[in-house]
Amino acid sequence: MTERLDGVIVATAVPYAPDDTAPAGLRPDLDRYAEHCRWLVESGCRGVGPNGSLGEYSSLTDAERREVARTAIAAVGDTGIVVVGVHGVGAHQAKHWAELAAEDGASGVLCLPPTMYRANAGEVIEHFAAVASVGLPVMVYNNPIDTKVDLTPALVAEIAQIDNVVAIKEFSGDVRRVLEIREAAPELTVVAGADDVALESLLMGATGWFAGFPNVFPAESARLYDLALQGELEEAMAMYEPLVAAFRWDSRTEFVQAIKHGMDMVGRYGGPCRPPRGPLSPDQLTALEADMRRALDSLTAA
Repeated sequence: MTERLDGVIVATAVPYAPDDTAPAGLRPDLDRYAEHCRWLVESGCRGVGPNGSLGEYSSLTDAERREVARTAIAAVGDTGIVVVGVHGVGAHQAKHWAELAAEDGASGVLCLPPTMYRANAGEVIEHFAAVASVGLPVMVYNNPIDTKVDLTPALVAEIAQIDNVVAIKEFSGDVRRVLEIREAAPELTVVAGADDVALESLLMGATGWFAGFPNVFPAESARLYDLALQGELEEAMAMYEPLVAAFRWDSRTEFVQAIKHGMDMVGRYGGPCRPPRGPLSPDQLTALEADMRRALDSLTAA
């Protein structure tokens, strides 16, 4: 397996359109979503990641979930890569989504450990082995905050022995993990998973960024990524520092609402979320808009 699933891959937000026949009166607006995917790649990002948590995969019907993935794959074509989220409560569900992703032409898949069960190490390994058996490149996803399962560097080293596992999205927030994973599993691509430690992770040796706020700032995020990999620290820091307050929303409970509102603020369409996510509170909106204005002012000045 030669595909390493590196670069800036955007965990895409899904826009909705009003539809009284759809769940919560909202249906995925696939035309608008396709345009958004194309825009992200045209703006310098390497690819897109449909059906992640930012894409509200757990609020989609099965049919919608597959259509979102197919839309991203068709929209990007051969101009970038598409890494489809295949998260599931168990191995048979996640493997099913991986099989559909392979059938639909995905470049690779992103996969959490079992999402509704605090699996032990052996169960985690079996879970990823089942998904990897489909044959697509697999990026495993460490998100101990939401799954309560921590893919420690020692466990990652075992997972890395599975054929077709090529990368790890690291979302623990501990940048020390980047070097620890590189030492334990040097063959894996380490991918920054949280926007507010993206620069730190890239400087420590991560070569990918599976990102949320590039839905808002794709060209700027691609530029930041390039500066980090080129070792241009002074310029990277000057760019990153005024952005990081906005980026911190990527690690908060309301990250989907925040990123969609950020899209609205820059003239893209973010729009509403499906339940259980509701709107941001007035205090949250005030704080987010202040963080966004700082980011926008810095980019305008540059």
